[in-house]
Amino acid sequence: MDKFIVSARKYRPQNFNTVVGQSHITTTLKNAIKNNQLAHAFLFCGPRGVGKTTCARILAKTINCTNPTADGEACNTCNSCVSFDAGTSLNIHELDAASNNSVDDIRSLVEQVRFAPQAGKYKVYIVDEVHMLSASAFNAFLKTLEEPPSYAIFILATTEKHKILPTILSRCQIFDFKRITTNDTVEHLQEIVDKEELKADKASLQVIAQKSEGCMRDALSILDKIVSFTNGEVTYQNTIDNLNILDEDYYFKLIDSLLQQDLAAAMLLYDEINRKGFEGDMVLNGFAEFIRNILVCKDEKAASLLDVVEGMQEKYVAASKKANTAYLVSALNILNEAEINFKMARNKRLHVELTLIKLNFLQQAIDLSVSDGAVVKKKRIDSGIAFQLKPLEQLQVKVAAVPEAKLMIQQEVIESLESRVVYRELVAENPQPPTAKHQPSTVNRPPSGSKKNLLDALRDKYGDKYSIEEVKEAEELSIEKLRSCWDIYTTQLEQQQKHSSAATFKIAKLQIESENRFTATVSALTAQRFIEQEKMGLTDYIHHQFNNRSITFSVLVEEGIKEEVPQHMTMNSKQKFERIAEQYPLIKELKDRLKLELDY
Repeated sequence: MDKFIVSARKYRPQNFNTVVGQSHITTTLKNAIKNNQLAHAFLFCGPRGVGKTTCARILAKTINCTNPTADGEACNTCNSCVSFDAGTSLNIHELDAASNNSVDDIRSLVEQVRFAPQAGKYKVYIVDEVHMLSASAFNAFLKTLEEPPSYAIFILATTEKHKILPTILSRCQIFDFKRITTNDTVEHLQEIVDKEELKADKASLQVIAQKSEGCMRDALSILDKIVSFTNGEVTYQNTIDNLNILDEDYYFKLIDSLLQQDLAAAMLLYDEINRKGFEGDMVLNGFAEFIRNILVCKDEKAASLLDVVEGMQEKYVAASKKANTAYLVSALNILNEAEINFKMARNKRLHVELTLIKLNFLQQAIDLSVSDGAVVKKKRIDSGIAFQLKPLEQLQVKVAAVPEAKLMIQQEVIESLESRVVYRELVAENPQPPTAKHQPSTVNRPPSGSKKNLLDALRDKYGDKYSIEEVKEAEELSIEKLRSCWDIYTTQLEQQQKHSSAATFKIAKLQIESENRFTATVSALTAQRFIEQEKMGLTDYIHHQFNNRSITFSVLVEEGIKEEVPQHMTMNSKQKFERIAEQYPLIKELKDRLKLELDY
C-alpha cells in the first residue's frame, strides 16, 4: 500500500505556470529571470496558504536551472532541477524563523553565506515566518542582507509584514500576495478531482472554496477530509454536513416567515436548526450575511458581487423583490447588535428568539402607522422641519368661592404692593424726604377724575384704615456711625463671652475706602483671624444698620509687625501627620501594617 500524501503536498506547483491566483507575482519573477535583473533580497508577504513558500522554491529552482525554457521556466530535466525535486540540492537552505529566531541562528546562517555554491550559480536562503525574529537577530542580519555576495539571494516570507523592522523592508524587493479568488480555487479543485478520478459536483467545490477564505492549502485539506468522509463521492449535502454549515434553504424559509409575520413558523424553524446542533451566534452571523446578499441583489447589476453557490443567485434576486430596503437595513442593524451582545447573554437561545421576535414585527414598525383607526402608510416629507408650533387653547380660570379670612389676607398683600408703587410715584414728584422717616405716613389718593387703581378700590370697600411705610434709602458709610456700629457689635461679643474677639475688635483701626467699602487694620495675624471668624455676622449687622447690602470690608495686618505664629497653624495635613508620626512611631507602624492610604 502506497503511503498517502495530502493534496497540498502532492499537487504543490513545480513551476510558475502552475501557481494559482498569483499571476502578477509569477510574471514579474519570470521577466526578472529572463532579463537577468534579479534582486539580492525578496520579501514575500500575504495571507497563509497562498503560495509564498512555493514561489520562493520555484524561484530558487529556476535561477539554478542550466537549461531554462524560452518563457523563463525551469526545464525539470537537468541535474540541478532533478536534485531540487528530490530534495538533495545544496544550493537551497530553508530556515524556520519561528523556532530559530535567536542571534546565534542568524550568525550561523551568515557564516554559511561565505561559502560559494559547488554547482549552480546561486545559493538561495529562504527564511520563513521572518517576522518572528528577535530585534537582535534582525540587527545581526542587516549588514549581510544589504551587501550579500553576488551568488547569495535571500527570500523572506511572512504573513505579518507590519512586524518587520523598516530597516529590513528598505533592503528588500517586496511582493504582496493576494487571497485566491473563489473561481480560481474551484477550477484548481476541479483539476485535482479529475486527476484523482473522484465524483464532485460544482456546488460542493464552491462551498469548499468559500470555507477556505482564499487559502488554497485550507481548500485542499478540506477536500481531503470530505473525500475520506464520503468515500470519494463529494456532494453539496454531505459537504455542508461535514463542514457544519447551515443550508441556505433555512434562511430562505426564515425570511419568508418573518416577512409574513408568522412568528410561530419562525420559532419552529429556529428550533429545528437548534436541534441540528448549530450555535446561536452561527445562526445570527449566517442570517446577517444572508440579509446582506439580499440587500446587494436589490439592484440586479450588483448580483455579481454575491459569493454564493452556482444557481443561488436567482433565488436571492427573487427574495430581494419581496423585502424593501428599509426592512433589510434595519434587520442588519438588529442582527449586528444581537451578535455583539450574544456572548454576554446568559440564556443564548432566548437571546436569539428575542431577535427573531424583533425581526418578525419590524415590518409593521417601519411601514405602518395608525390614522383614524385604519392602518395606512406613514406620511413622508421631502424636506426636514426645524420645529412645529401647535396652538394651545386658552384656559378659562374658574374662580372658586374663597373664605373671607383668606380673601382678607390676599387683599392685604395686594394693598402692600400697591402702596409701594404709589409711594415711589409720590417720591418722584416730590423729592423732599418725609419729616419722620421711621413713622408710618399716609398717601393722598389721586384726583377723583382719574381712573381708580386696585388700592383705591380696596379702600373704598374696606375703609381708609391702611397705612404705608416709607421705603428706607440706603445710607453711605460714615466713620461716626460705622464706629458706633462697631462698638455695639463689640459689646455683643462680650455678652457672648467671646472676650478674645471683643479685645481684637477694640484695637482694630477703621478706615473708609469708598462709599460702600472700608478696611479694618489689626496688628497681628491671629487678630485678623478673630475678625474673619465674625465677618458674616458683622457684615449682616452693618447692612441692617445702614440699610445698604452693598457694603463690604476687608481685614488687613499692619506691615513690619511680625508675629510668632504657632507651628501647627502653618502646617498642612500631610506635615501634621509626619510630625505626629515622628513623635509617635507606633502610628506610622500601624499605617504601614494596615496598608492605609491617607487622603491629605
